[in-house]
Amino acid sequence: MPTSTVVVGSAVGLHARPAAIIASAVNDLGEEVTLAMPGGDPVDASSALLIMTLGAAKGDSVEVSSPSEPAHAAIAALVAQDLDV
Repeated sequence: MPTSTVVVGSAVGLHARPAAIIASAVNDLGEEVTLAMPGGDPVDASSALLIMTLGAAKGDSVEVSSPSEPAHAAIAALVAQDLDV
């Protein structure tokens, strides 16, 4: 399963707005994607609430995993962007 470590780019971390954007994108892709803090349990990235439970702040590393390489790449790119602008 493709997995990469991505640095959170949003100024507020993976809080409400960025989490909602990422969850919406995962749902639109229709693929399984998980996010995890390094060494932590993965959460379903199709749920904004579960993404927020990670407590990821700007500059934190987050592991993005998906069996689909295109979904993995798309969500990894979103995590790296500042989605709160």
